[in-house]
Amino acid sequence: MKTSSFLHLTAFCLCTTLALPGCAKKPEEQKKGPPAAVITVTQAQIRTMQILEQSVGEADSSSAPKVGAEVAGRIIKVNVDIGDQVKKNQVLAEIDPTDYSADAKRLEAQAVSQGKLTERYRELAKKGFISPSALESHAAQDVAARELYTRGAKNLSRTRIVSPVDGKVDSRFVSAGDWIDLGKPAFQLSSSENLRIRLPFPEGAAPRIKVGQTVTLSTPTAPGAGVSGKIEQILQTVVSSNRAFDAVVEVRNPGGWKPGASVNGAVIVEEHEQAIVVPEISVVLRPAGKVVYVIANGKAVQHIVTTGVTQNGQVEILQGLGEGETVAMDGAGFLTDQAAVSVKETNAPKGARK
Repeated sequence: MKTSSFLHLTAFCLCTTLALPGCAKKPEEQKKGPPAAVITVTQAQIRTMQILEQSVGEADSSSAPKVGAEVAGRIIKVNVDIGDQVKKNQVLAEIDPTDYSADAKRLEAQAVSQGKLTERYRELAKKGFISPSALESHAAQDVAARELYTRGAKNLSRTRIVSPVDGKVDSRFVSAGDWIDLGKPAFQLSSSENLRIRLPFPEGAAPRIKVGQTVTLSTPTAPGAGVSGKIEQILQTVVSSNRAFDAVVEVRNPGGWKPGASVNGAVIVEEHEQAIVVPEISVVLRPAGKVVYVIANGKAVQHIVTTGVTQNGQVEILQGLGEGETVAMDGAGFLTDQAAVSVKETNAPKGARK
């Protein structure tokens, strides 16, 4: 009898011992559902979004004057060569001034003499010794003498061929010792003060590109020296294979731009004011379409949205979202509707993220 009781007690203790691990579950094992997703957030903002047509073109000088001789003569000195940068009124070459200097001195002496004679006749006219008509004749000769001297002095100054603009010497047509006739070109210059930008576009862009549209321009040769202009002309470049065209923009050089440099141009073909925008990473693709996740009460609420323009990392939201709503940003691609979230704090500027 005692042996039977001992066996029953031993069996009871063994069962109790085996049952204990199943009864004492850890607190972590009692939790249900996946952990909260860690995300960053931002707020939907209002901005003006632009629809752009972009192109890479080339800068050219809008002013390329040929500098010619204003008087005939022999070239005695050439001061610049091809490729030299020149300033406005800089002397490029000199024509022998000997004959023009002598002529100017002779005409100056004649003008001085005629002036004195006219003054004498004016005094005589006051005293009645000569008639008014005689005085008018001498006065006319005085004016003519001064005009001749002015012309002679100007011709002397024209023996110095000067640059009419700031620019660069593209071609030189004379050398020291050459004879140059009146009006013959001595130099070909290109000015970088004003630039003409040609932006090529394909035929398909034609309905959207118009004269008068604003264009933002930049060039790798002068980073940070961007400029805006307007389309002045549309030039067709019709060939057998396509009907491409160039949009021509003329701008004043903002500094550092050079003819021949490549230019990035963006034509503003349309503007959407008061557009609601969010970062591109906030918009994710789901079976329902494009969605953003609005964060409310620690959960991600899926909003199906209609998007518009994408620009500089921002997406225009046409439908499905309101201004100021808080949306998921980093981590949005891992969310599902009603998922629990934990918002990670960032160092972004106040108002940019929340």
